[in-house]
Amino acid sequence: MTAPHHQTPPDQTLPLGVLDFVGIEYGETPTESIAGAVEVARAVEAANYRRYWVSEHHNMSSLACSAPEILIAHILTLTGRIRVGAAGMMLPNHTAFKVAETFRTLLAIAPGRVDLGLGRAPGTDPLTAHVLRRGTNADAAADFPNQVGELLAFLGDGFPEGHPYTRLIAAPVVEERPELFLLGSSHYGPQFAAVNGMRAVFAHHMSPEIAVDVLRDYRARFQPGVEQRPWSAISVLAFASDDEAEVTRFEAGWALTMANLRRGVRTPIRPEEVDTFAASPAFTHGPRDPERMAIGPADQVVARLRALQDASGADEVVIVTPGLDRSARIASFEAIADAWPR
Repeated sequence: MTAPHHQTPPDQTLPLGVLDFVGIEYGETPTESIAGAVEVARAVEAANYRRYWVSEHHNMSSLACSAPEILIAHILTLTGRIRVGAAGMMLPNHTAFKVAETFRTLLAIAPGRVDLGLGRAPGTDPLTAHVLRRGTNADAAADFPNQVGELLAFLGDGFPEGHPYTRLIAAPVVEERPELFLLGSSHYGPQFAAVNGMRAVFAHHMSPEIAVDVLRDYRARFQPGVEQRPWSAISVLAFASDDEAEVTRFEAGWALTMANLRRGVRTPIRPEEVDTFAASPAFTHGPRDPERMAIGPADQVVARLRALQDASGADEVVIVTPGLDRSARIASFEAIADAWPR
């Protein structure tokens, strides 16, 4: 049964979002993983989160997020009020015209609830990116500003008189456009957002050492454009639990995932591997990265998230909680919401 589409006013929701990689847990099918993503989205909606986002990653048998636009449509129809979107659509992998058509279709499905985060990274390895882009050799970074400009034009800004695309219509034609965000894990994204008056989302979970300074600089540089005032969010690895063993398991699971990616291993991790790694000297005596995460009891996690929000000037916090146990992840999201000041 399709849920009704009605949007909760922003001041009635928490300034929190979730970025979900839609991980395929060891031993489960992609079908079960996508059903699990719906379960997560419904849980954070019930906990009064403002947004639920899915990522775009390719050539990974451990993730089910290669087609975020399809996941968004599915989750929109099975939730009732939470905003749902992509963080992001990796624009160099797509044409601006097709992205505009896709997200206008999503808006027709669920008016007032669609978010569109734009990234310029491929979300995959170079060979897969080459295939996604049909073998073109264009410089994705150099072409990105033009792609963003085209997308904005197709979404309603329009092209200047005489432009060859003025006759094109990104259908279906809807009155609104999705809330737009410029994603980044380096200086480029927030600087681009500031110059063009766009919303900025920075991946602290990827580049924690520069996140606060980059977002503060974004606000200092902001020039009205797409938006009239600066707006930013910071995405942070976070896991809340009173069980110290569960917290250690989350930290070890992320470290092992990153190590596997560096080795080119893209398959689901067995829980036993995480437990073995968590007890190994490589983890217990190796370099830890606590500044990258907000972990521990919920009140400590919330204190850390709010400190990062205050330091960076971010309007919202996007929580990133990859892991092997979906029920533990949902419990963490709920605990953070319960501990967040109203």
